[in-house]
Amino acid sequence: MSSDFETYEQDFGTLTAEVTSRIGKIPKLAGDEKKQMVVGVEKQLEESRELLEQMDLEVREIPVQSRGMYNNRLKSYKQELEKLEKDFKRSRIAYSDEVRNELLGDDGNSSESQRAHLLDNTERLERSSRRLEAGYQIAVETEQVGQEILENLHHDREKIQRSRDRLRETDANLGKSSRILTGMMRRIIQNRILMFILGAIILFTIVLAIYFSVRGH
Repeated sequence: MSSDFETYEQDFGTLTAEVTSRIGKIPKLAGDEKKQMVVGVEKQLEESRELLEQMDLEVREIPVQSRGMYNNRLKSYKQELEKLEKDFKRSRIAYSDEVRNELLGDDGNSSESQRAHLLDNTERLERSSRRLEAGYQIAVETEQVGQEILENLHHDREKIQRSRDRLRETDANLGKSSRILTGMMRRIIQNRILMFILGAIILFTIVLAIYFSVRGH
């Protein structure tokens, strides 16, 4: 999974480098060439967002113990993309003002006021986006913590189950040993009884032999 992440990472780096270069060229262009440049940058920013989404999905598949490093890298790429989008918005605002001035022949004063208003609105949107991103990051981290807790609980459950199995096995072995010992004790007692009876018979036979021998004399 990490190899896929690194592939997306390389594509993202190449794409953002090209976007940075093209954004810097927008103010220096004019007419159709500038329009084409703006459209091209919009497409590349959309591709960059898609790459970040793919990297986010890849990070979710990486083991928990290795996920922190990739999350930090992904976070830095998101911040880089936010900066590019901010720079692009400013270049688009300048481009829109330029087109409007060409069409209406403004003296530039109203354009500056509108530009300031648009920049203010842009800053507000960016702040809202950052808050949403922070909330999303918190949700992702909460999900990761939940996954870690579930994995720990699963491991603990397996340990408890193995301990129960060992206890059952030990109880079974103790039961077998108890039965074996009981059987051995029973056989020992039986053997002693038999030896006692046999000894009594032999003693009785000797006494009878002595008796009849004395009586015969």
